[in-house]
Amino acid sequence: MILNRIPSTPGGLAERMIQTLEDIIRRFCSYGLELKDSDGFAHDWFTLIPALELAYNTSIHASTGKTPAMLEKGWNPKLPVDTLKKDLVDIHPTTSILKLVLDKVRHNAKQSINHAFEYAKQKWDKSHKNPELKVGDLILVSTLSFNNIKGLQKLIDSFAGPFIIKALHGTNAVQVEPSGELENKHPKFPVSLVKHYTSSNKELFPLRN
Repeated sequence: MILNRIPSTPGGLAERMIQTLEDIIRRFCSYGLELKDSDGFAHDWFTLIPALELAYNTSIHASTGKTPAMLEKGWNPKLPVDTLKKDLVDIHPTTSILKLVLDKVRHNAKQSINHAFEYAKQKWDKSHKNPELKVGDLILVSTLSFNNIKGLQKLIDSFAGPFIIKALHGTNAVQVEPSGELENKHPKFPVSLVKHYTSSNKELFPLRN
């Protein structure tokens, strides 16, 4: 089951990553007016995107502890700018200016990436907290992805159940015992689609099921 609106599923993770990349590019582009050489020439932001790509691929990600380049290629790339030395007496002035511009671009790119990741983390932590679940608990499952229930979609209850948790799959998914609306659906659901079931007070609500 892949749901683009659920961050804990593959489709949701891809959508979240795309949003983060958009935020990175947006922050990076805001530096456009500052990227000038000694002659006052401002580089268009899209010509500097390769520097942003390099900065992203050589930045350590908290989820893996490695850089994307290291995971894909087994090594972190180096560019000619890494070999330029300031103490060379015969270095061409234009080369020195280019190095300063590229250094500033890469610094701003890494800063934009760090700010975007931190913003995304704070936004997620502020509005999401996974419920504490264990085998045997009764839960309700969101009907957001249900397409096999008869009737108008907008009149369907927001949650179905209760269902008994049969197994836990790490901290991100649960497996339930299918019944009723879940008979034809996969029994595993991300925790973002479930919540604890609380039974009704029979004395206060005697007619409620």
